[in-house]
Amino acid sequence: MLRRRRREAESAEAGPTASAGEHEEAELSGPEEAGEPEPPQGPWDIDDDFPATERIDFGSLQVPAGDGHEVQVGMAGEVAAWVTVVTGESSLQVQAFAAPRNDGLWDEVREEIAAEVSRSGGESSQEDGPFGLELRARVTAPPEGQGAKPGGLQPVRFLGVDGPRWFLRGVISGPAARRDDLAEPLERVFADVVVARGEHPMPPRELLEIRLPLEVRQAIAQQLGEPLGEDEEGTDPPRWAGVAPFERGPEITETR
Repeated sequence: MLRRRRREAESAEAGPTASAGEHEEAELSGPEEAGEPEPPQGPWDIDDDFPATERIDFGSLQVPAGDGHEVQVGMAGEVAAWVTVVTGESSLQVQAFAAPRNDGLWDEVREEIAAEVSRSGGESSQEDGPFGLELRARVTAPPEGQGAKPGGLQPVRFLGVDGPRWFLRGVISGPAARRDDLAEPLERVFADVVVARGEHPMPPRELLEIRLPLEVRQAIAQQLGEPLGEDEEGTDPPRWAGVAPFERGPEITETR
């Protein structure tokens, strides 16, 4: 739906570019004439009429669950900071942030990521992808083991979608970052994410709260021998502060 809106806006700005004959030919061979419905155009806002499918509810993010997918929650300290979907040796990391009411963040964030990649010895280029402009980069691999030197450059794809008062960022890594056939399942997951921004005021770029599903929190509490507090059982938990969303930490995994 979001991509459809962008394409309609781009078409309106560009104005008519085809003759009447070309329009007539396009209508005869279009998807409606062939009886093919338009594919879903997510990621979705919680208020959109999005297709029903099995999703795991993380509060601000509802992430599709599928056969062969591992859904992981990345922790920064004691705070859930991102959700990662793993399939095979590839992964998709997703995070949602608050955004201004009238302006998107992706153009600005994309430039910042490119500058950071360059400073760290990597390289990147902007390319048109299934969600609009994306950043395809080659970044320095982290060292393995104490005292190890950084490895070679590894491919990474940075995706971004501006929604109504939110910004969704995706990062595809592993073999899927360089092979479109491997990336397609992860792209489908990203396209089917639902973002629940909430109505409370938030400064732009603040990470939207990721909340572990109740059954996961209950299992953790049981393992620790500690009951859940009232705020952890309710629907309006206290907001987490001091989040470091780009710091990688331990992960909690759920396989579907």
